[in-house]
This record gives sequence, C-alpha cells and structure tokens, in this order.
Amino acid sequence: MINNSRILIVDDVIDNIRVAMNILKEDSYEFSFAQNGTEALRLIFDDTEPFDLILLDIMMPGFNGFEVCQKLKENIKTVEIPIIFLTAKTDVEAITKAFEVGGVDYISKPFHANELLARVKTHLELYHARNLLKKHNLYLKSKSKFEKQRLLSELEDSQKELIFILAELMEATSDETGKHIKRIAESSALMAKYHPTLNEGDVETLYHASPMHDIGKMTIPMEILHKPGLHSEEEFSIMKRHTSNAYELLSHSKRNLLKAAAIIAHEHHEKWNGKGYPRGLKGEEIHIYGRIVALVDVFDALTHKRHYKEAWETNDAVKYIIDHRETQFDPELVDIFETHLDEFIAIAKSK
Repeated sequence: MINNSRILIVDDVIDNIRVAMNILKEDSYEFSFAQNGTEALRLIFDDTEPFDLILLDIMMPGFNGFEVCQKLKENIKTVEIPIIFLTAKTDVEAITKAFEVGGVDYISKPFHANELLARVKTHLELYHARNLLKKHNLYLKSKSKFEKQRLLSELEDSQKELIFILAELMEATSDETGKHIKRIAESSALMAKYHPTLNEGDVETLYHASPMHDIGKMTIPMEILHKPGLHSEEEFSIMKRHTSNAYELLSHSKRNLLKAAAIIAHEHHEKWNGKGYPRGLKGEEIHIYGRIVALVDVFDALTHKRHYKEAWETNDAVKYIIDHRETQFDPELVDIFETHLDEFIAIAKSK
C-alpha cells in the first residue's frame, strides 16, 4: 500500500522536483508534479484518484504554498491529505504559519535524503492507518457483538504495531534510542501500577502509548534537532512545537492508544507549577498520563548520555526529581518515585 502511494510535488523550480523524485523513487511511489499553485490545485481537484501526500513549496508565482494548503483544508474531499512543506524559508514565522494552515511537517532546503525518505514514509503510514481505521469502523457496524469484539482486539493489536513502527522511525530522526523508549514504557507502567486512582487498563495504555512522547520531533528541522550547542530563542520556539505538532498528528484518531499517545506527546513538557509548555497547564489541569511521562522522561534523560550532555550520577538525578516536587513534578508522583526508588533505578540501569 505504501509503495503504491501517489505523491504530488509542487515547486516552481524543476530541478528541485527532480531531486525529490530521485530520492524517493527507490520506494516505488507514483509521482505527479506542478510548478505553481494554480496548476497544483487543478491536478488535485480534476484527478479522479486522490493523492496520498503532497510535497509543497511556499514561494511560488500565483497561489503560494500557504494559500494552496488553505484551499485544500477547506475542501471536504482534500482536507485529510497530508501536506509536507518543502521550502528554503527557515524563519520562525514561516514555520509557524505552515502548521497553522494545516501542514503536517516542514522540511528545510537543502534537505538530507534520509530525512526526506523517513518523513515521507512516516506520514504515509499515518495517512493509510487512519483510512484503514475508518474502513474498519464502517465494517464493524454490520457485525455481531462477538465479531465486533474479535475485530476490535485485532484493531488494538494494529494500533500497537503502528506505534512500534512510528517509534522506530522516531529513533532514526532524533537522539532517542530504542533502549530509552523501552525504559520510558516500563517506568510509565510502573508508576501507573502504584498510583491509587489508575487501573490495569491504564498500566497497559501507558506502556504502549508512552513511547510516542517525542514523536513530534520528526517534524523539527534536522539542523535544530541535532544542534550540538544551546538553541537560540527562535530555535527553542521551533523545538517546543514538537508537542503540539504531535498532537495534531495523533489527536484525530478515536482509538484509545493513539488518543493516549496524543495526550502524552502534547503534555509531557507541562509543569506542575504552570511554567511548562506548550499551554502552561498547571497542577491537575495536566492529564495524569502527561504528568507521569514528564517525570520518568526527565529521570531517564538525566541518567543517560545525550549528544548535548553527559549522564548524571544516579543520586544527583534522584535529588533533582525530589527537589522539584510541587514545582516541576506532581508531588504524589514524586512520593511514589521515592517509595519505589529501587525499582525505578533498576529500569534506568537496564541495558
């Protein structure tokens, strides 16, 4: 299904179209192209077979990329087609507007081949998965109660498989590793296990959904995501958008695991005292899933080396968590963390 996907490339420079097609041709996609917004809209609306993905430049004669995207999002037949902006504009204002008008991703020129391949594959996977879930929903309405339960179980397994695929793709485009993702899953489930208001269903949900906490990093330009030094104020503003970008990607699903993943991705950088991002939520305004992943993610990040820092000593990382009780972290979760500290440390030290 993915290999037969139809991709429209819109750019006023024919050489840019050729470069993108040459990079993507190894995955056997079907291509069409347009050199201005007017031509692109004609192709999209006149074609009887819809496109699965659009790579869209911003600066073009006639309709610019923003205007093309807005027109597609206003039409019920094209509103769900994923649009990746592929442009030389790298200012914060342009990136912000790209997501505001409905883009799902933003890749800066000149782009890396692996980056383009990974991001195109990711958004095609999401698009086809959403379409598959819709078809299953329609199919379920005509089935018996027993058959519905069986099919829903299969759908749940499909969600878990999709999350695993997306988490692997995330590893390829960020400094997250498979070990980090596994530790986050185990630590989140452990925290939920000891929380007095959560049940076994919450434990399982957190185990499968928490690995998606940073999936939005796939939408951040590589040069910002992998910058070795400190980010400028503008760069950090773009970096923070990985939370809301992920929510936009995942929140349209009605499936429990993807809905939970959307919440976690959106809220795991919020702080108990209201000084986090992206919305500045405070206390119990933050979903319990977001509060849990916020704590375990920081603890794991502190105790392991990243490209911008060395690993902290375990005792120093534990002290940081405790010292930020009622400021950064939910005090009840910090208490659980302290009470079962040996178990959390064992997960952090697991290979």
